[in-house]
Amino acid sequence: MVALTAATLATRPFIPAVQKAPKYVPLGAFLGSGEEGVARVGPFQRWLGSTVTVGRTYLPSNDWADIEGPPRMLGAWARWKAADPRRMLVVNVPMITPNEAGLPAPVVRSLLRGGAAGAFDGHYRTLAGRLASAGAGDSIIVLGWEMNGTTYNGICAPDPAAWKAYWRRIVTAMRAVPGARFRFDFAPTRGRDAIPWTECYPGDDVVDIIGSDSYDQPAGESFEDFVNEPYGLRAQAEFAAAHGKPISFPEWGLFRNSDNPEYIQGMHDWIMSHDVVYQSITDYCPHGVWTCGRNPRSSHVYRELFGGVKAPEPSPADPAAPTPWTWPATPPTVPPATPSGTPSAAPSPTAPVPRAPSRPPATARTSARASSGASPSPATSRVTAASSDSVRAMS
Repeated sequence: MVALTAATLATRPFIPAVQKAPKYVPLGAFLGSGEEGVARVGPFQRWLGSTVTVGRTYLPSNDWADIEGPPRMLGAWARWKAADPRRMLVVNVPMITPNEAGLPAPVVRSLLRGGAAGAFDGHYRTLAGRLASAGAGDSIIVLGWEMNGTTYNGICAPDPAAWKAYWRRIVTAMRAVPGARFRFDFAPTRGRDAIPWTECYPGDDVVDIIGSDSYDQPAGESFEDFVNEPYGLRAQAEFAAAHGKPISFPEWGLFRNSDNPEYIQGMHDWIMSHDVVYQSITDYCPHGVWTCGRNPRSSHVYRELFGGVKAPEPSPADPAAPTPWTWPATPPTVPPATPSGTPSAAPSPTAPVPRAPSRPPATARTSARASSGASPSPATSRVTAASSDSVRAMS
């Protein structure tokens, strides 16, 4: 169970780390969506030497039964969360199924309008009920992530008004379930991508956190570029502050600039200097620092900066109590347009077969930045052969 050896790290150049900040920001890593991901949290925590309080999982999205949440997968993460009151569960939830099939824009538009009209409310109520029943009714829900891009089908560009109304329907449906105390994380990709993410924002009453999926791309750009680009890190922080919201980084990691310790340093310093609810690195190749052996210098710096920090002990009076909700005063607005076709909503199954995603979420970003001249890139394979081998070695 060795992804990076001490000998390997010792043979590579190392950029000295700055003194780590004294505060603890809840951290996690994507290590797998199912029971295998739960099993890897402990070894990752021992390697890092910091308290890992963020569990990261993604719902599969082959059909609508998947959106209701595989009970076995949800149960495994709920049990992990229940073992320590400091832990939080962060669940990425698609808005469309299938989520990665490259549906044409007219089909996406029709599904968004159907969702805005309430066609899929029942699936999200079922999901909320399963999470609440499992003891995870206070999970953070990363709904329709990277909506400003083109990697997934639950995107905003085909019909921003319908997308926002659909988001509102889902949040309202999930909050109405007894025991639900969810927080909803609006998490676009960093940068403009296919549409400015501000055009997709559904409203302060249905958003609790402003997230950003932030990878080290495009090639040749510095961390300062990522801070100052249109709709970049600074824009995220300023938008969140203007709306009275904290920020998060549900996904971040290395990418186009390969083994780049400067990016790790930049993300650490940015996270520690802002009001961040949680942060989670994507830990498979080419993005990761533990199971991916391609990035030894970055692995060393990540461990130096984020390692050796313990989470505060929970308050004896009220450990990890979530903030009470303010319920929406009015139901969401449904766009006037009529779906061009019947949404492909499968009947709600009484006993869906539990299954974890066959692969982690896509992470290539379509960097549609006219200023940089970067052309859109295809989605990377979800797990390369190298990272797959290292993951198997840990199982």
